[in-house]
This record gives sequence, structure tokens and C-alpha cells, in this order.
Amino acid sequence: MKKISSRAVAALTNGILVAVLTVVGVFCFLPDSSPAAETEARVFRRGNSPDGVSLMFNVYWGTDLVYEILDILDENGAKATFFLGGCWADDNADCVKEIAARGQEIGSHGYFHREHDKLSYEGNEQEIATSVQYLSAVSGVSIGLFAPPSGAYNDDTVKAAEALGLKTVLWSRDTVDWRDKDASVCLRRATEDVAGGELILMHPMQHTVEALPSVLAYLGGHGLRAVTVGENLSETKR
Repeated sequence: MKKISSRAVAALTNGILVAVLTVVGVFCFLPDSSPAAETEARVFRRGNSPDGVSLMFNVYWGTDLVYEILDILDENGAKATFFLGGCWADDNADCVKEIAARGQEIGSHGYFHREHDKLSYEGNEQEIATSVQYLSAVSGVSIGLFAPPSGAYNDDTVKAAEALGLKTVLWSRDTVDWRDKDASVCLRRATEDVAGGELILMHPMQHTVEALPSVLAYLGGHGLRAVTVGENLSETKR
């Protein structure tokens, strides 16, 4: 038998190694088709508007502050989206009606602020549907958006929302205003390097109300508009 030279063995080994690495590389860059990735792909974290930015107010408290926010939005010709908790809305029907009357957008934030990632499909459906039915009946407007409390969701959450005709919405940036009670911090987090299509999470907090006029002034001064999430997503290409 003819002996194979060490050079030939090295060349063959290198060739096999290159082939293996090539195959591995191809699989590494293939789109992730796992169930988690498929679910995430159906969750909206930003829009596609070139100049529209959406302020998202998640509401389970702060009724008086909601009215102040509405006034500031009106004064600045700005639009926003209020994701309302059903149990809060049940106690503040007049405020819900006022949000709709001012031409602001209403979305669902569930009914009891549950951890939706721990709920079954039936649990998710009941929690979301109850809030949507109440909000629609009180406001007189159709509800098309759902923001899961604490950003917690699972595949059943998204499926239940879709079955009810809702888009599941999260955020591109979070002011964390519920924790960090500082108007300057809220302003910085809402505006630093902000770009069209962003969804900015806020809550009815006193320091958020104090920061809001400056946030809106910053957006306007940088060629950006404060628009509803619905308008922002209407330009999203899926």
C-alpha cells in the first residue's frame, strides 16, 4: 500500500475542517425558527414611521395625573396611546370617556395586572377579553392593541390577543418612571438618541407629568411627531 505523506494528511484534515466550519456557519446564520422566536416575531416593539414617535402610558393608577397628561397633549397638538387596566377603568369610567373624547388612543393593559406569561391560553383570553369588552363599551371605540403588564407574555398570550383581533405591543425604550422618580431622568430616557418609529413607555407619575412638556418640545425641535401607536404601527412592514 502506498504511504500517504504527512503533507497530504494535513491538507485533507484542513479541507475537512473548512467544510465543517462552513456548514456550522450556515446553520448559525439561518433565521431562528424556534417557537420562542416565532412568538417574538409577532410582538410589536416599534413602528416604522420615519418621524412618528409614540408615547405609551400604562395606567392602573393616577387618575388626576391622566387628566393633566391629556391637557399637556392637547396644548402641544400631540397624540399618545393609553393602555388601560380594566379594574382601574371600571372605577374611572369618566376618565376613560375623556381619553377617547380628546382623540387619544385606548389600548388594553389587561384587567387585573396579571403575569400573562404564567397564564394558560384560556386565562390569557379571559383576562384580555374582559378588559377589551369593558373598555370598548365605555369609550365607544374599537380596541385593537394589547400591552401585557410588566412586559410578561408567552405564546398563549400572543395567540389569545390575536384571536381577539389585537396586536401585542411592547416598547423600544422604557423611562422606568415608576421606579426612578426624577423628571430629568425621565426626560433623558425618553429623548436621548430618539428616532422615528420608537414606542416609549411611561406611566402617570408626577415627575413624568413635569417632564412631558420638555419631551414633546424635544420631539418637535428634532422634526419628530408624537403619534398614537396605531398610527405608528400602520406604517410597519410585516
